[in-house]
Amino acid sequence: MGDAFIIDAVRTPRGRGKAGKGGLSHIHPQELLAQTLNQVADRNKLNKEDVSDVVAGCVSQVNEQGACIARNSVLAAGWPDIVTGVSLNRFCGSGLQAINFAAMGVMSGQQDLVIGGGVESMSRVTMGSDGAAMDGNNMQLREKLFQVPQGISADLIATMDGVTREQVDQFAVESQNKAAKAIAEKRFAKSLFAVKNQDGSVALDHDEHPRAGTTLESLGGLNASFEAMGAAPMGPNGETLDQLALKRYPDVAKINHVHHAGNSSGIVDGAAVVLLASEDYVKQSGLKPRARIRAMATAGAEPVIMLTAPTPASERALKKAGMKPSDIDLWEINEAFAVVPLNTIRRLEIDPAKVNVNGGAIALGHPLGATGACLLGTALDELERSGKSTALITLCIGGGMGIATIIERV
Repeated sequence: MGDAFIIDAVRTPRGRGKAGKGGLSHIHPQELLAQTLNQVADRNKLNKEDVSDVVAGCVSQVNEQGACIARNSVLAAGWPDIVTGVSLNRFCGSGLQAINFAAMGVMSGQQDLVIGGGVESMSRVTMGSDGAAMDGNNMQLREKLFQVPQGISADLIATMDGVTREQVDQFAVESQNKAAKAIAEKRFAKSLFAVKNQDGSVALDHDEHPRAGTTLESLGGLNASFEAMGAAPMGPNGETLDQLALKRYPDVAKINHVHHAGNSSGIVDGAAVVLLASEDYVKQSGLKPRARIRAMATAGAEPVIMLTAPTPASERALKKAGMKPSDIDLWEINEAFAVVPLNTIRRLEIDPAKVNVNGGAIALGHPLGATGACLLGTALDELERSGKSTALITLCIGGGMGIATIIERV
């Protein structure tokens, strides 16, 4: 099995995900990904015909994001017809899964130069646009297993872990503070590029979602987002969503609702890609690798609590790499909800100082299909900036799944 070398990682800014209000909301998602592809090609002086495939994650594959957004983005970028594209959906893990599939093609020896990444325009194609719910509206499955909304799951985890509202709010404040410092020190500058309008003017050149100056007091004024939802009768026999969740956890008397917009991931638009190459192609082309894929894994967990699988996914990847959690220099744990990294930190006994050192999705936003690629690029840049060696990137995923990738500088 050969190496998959990471040559480069590029991303758009993350624009506010509200129609007509965000800096990227007027740009078609194909064009977002197309500009990102052209950035990575131009930066590395690629012979585009050598690219075997473009693998793109996208969660809401409907309307403007339907019809194989990967291939259409290749065409929108003006690339040679020979370059193919394929789209995938592993919910929030889609962008990292796209990179892992691209890496597998390279490591197997079947492909030499592949791009993995993702895109999501949440202002133009809103969450739930496909009308499928988490279970695809399969009533037979729903009778066996009612998958509650992720916010209910996050609050259930917090309840079972004894995590308080103050603790998740404190984590959110720290995410905002770390992101503000990273932005001030231009830590994202290496990967981030300015998205252009059709006339060549700049549409957006910075992340729009961060809220510098966020405090415990300001977050304390926000109502829990999922309390009313949890009390809604949504079950087949009139059960509330909280009651449906607690059917799996009868020892829990009541869900303590602690999450809200300020300590959960932000809704944003964005695209990101990672360029991967084989050792033979690196030698032939003169491209300079920045890192290599050390290990990758997915794992499932109980699907009602849903968001705890970053732990087993990370454990699988670590086992494949012959490593333990303390061997990892930097962790990127997606901040879908504040309790997710807190749960992963606790279960894997990770030093919190190694986790999301430049902030996470609470501050920066979570462009669903692109986030995994954003996180890998952030980890790579930070490894180089800090002179460290290894990073583990992991995300929780709908349906009770997790994904993890370990990268190592070369």
